[in-house]
Amino acid sequence: MSYSDLKLFALSSNKELAEKVASTMGLALGKSTVRQFSDGEIQVNIEESIRGQHVFILQSTSSPVNDNLMEILIMVDALKRASAESISVVMPYYGYARQDRKARSREPITSKLVANMLEVAGVDRLLTVDLHASQIQGFFDIPVDHLMGAPLIADYFDRAGLTGSDVVVSPDHGGVTRARKLAEFLKTPIAIIDKRRSVDKMNTSEVMNIIGDVSGKTCILIDDMIDTAGTICHAADALAEAGATAVYASCTHPVLSGPALDNIEKSAIEKLVVLDTIYLPEERLIDKIEQISIAELIAEAIIRIHEKRPLSPLFELGKAK
Repeated sequence: MSYSDLKLFALSSNKELAEKVASTMGLALGKSTVRQFSDGEIQVNIEESIRGQHVFILQSTSSPVNDNLMEILIMVDALKRASAESISVVMPYYGYARQDRKARSREPITSKLVANMLEVAGVDRLLTVDLHASQIQGFFDIPVDHLMGAPLIADYFDRAGLTGSDVVVSPDHGGVTRARKLAEFLKTPIAIIDKRRSVDKMNTSEVMNIIGDVSGKTCILIDDMIDTAGTICHAADALAEAGATAVYASCTHPVLSGPALDNIEKSAIEKLVVLDTIYLPEERLIDKIEQISIAELIAEAIIRIHEKRPLSPLFELGKAK
């Protein structure tokens, strides 16, 4: 398939995913280089003409978050000055999404600040996957296409035969909608972990109660992201203690910072299924982690955006592959 007026560029955070997307689309990645001066300043060079082109930049704002965000802003400025027709950012993982509201006095709403910076830089459209808070779409005055990882995760568990008599579990009340969507795909009931998060300590939580019947069942936990893995591992252990016969876990964004891998290894989780919105080097793909690619979903979304076709079919099971 040939798209003479479309260019796809990759920055530093997830070139492997960008290469898969480009291959799926039958495109060569745009030629560009990113380098840092000794003081940490970032320089971006575009090494081919993009005048009059519809440009897509693929970059997750995962660690190092600030460097990856600055790369996008600088790249967008370079594209504007080189007369790109339109600039779309494909951000599979949207960093700072957890700072989406004022939870207490004098806190910033940093996810809104990120939206402002992207718009001021000159971004025309954002394509992202499973925002931590869906209301972040409203922080933008440009189109935001918000894809779901659940169909891909559901397809994995469907092929593994984990449907029908099992239960999908949300690790907290905030993830109930996400769990219900996966449960609809797998035709299972849902359960909810009632937890309390410490207001004084970041990345810590305490399991309080399990709402729903999990005894004698295979449980599938689902979350949008797993950071230190404390929440998901506490939930998995609580499910095992409540009589679950097996516990699987899944997420769209494998942040996996700090003690995450150690926590997962020691937990009751048999398999953690993640998408490749964030690059995981080989040494972090431990035996308990299964990573599946979102490349075909993103490629199809880019094609549909470029051809001005609806994205709604991509939210259905079997259409996201």
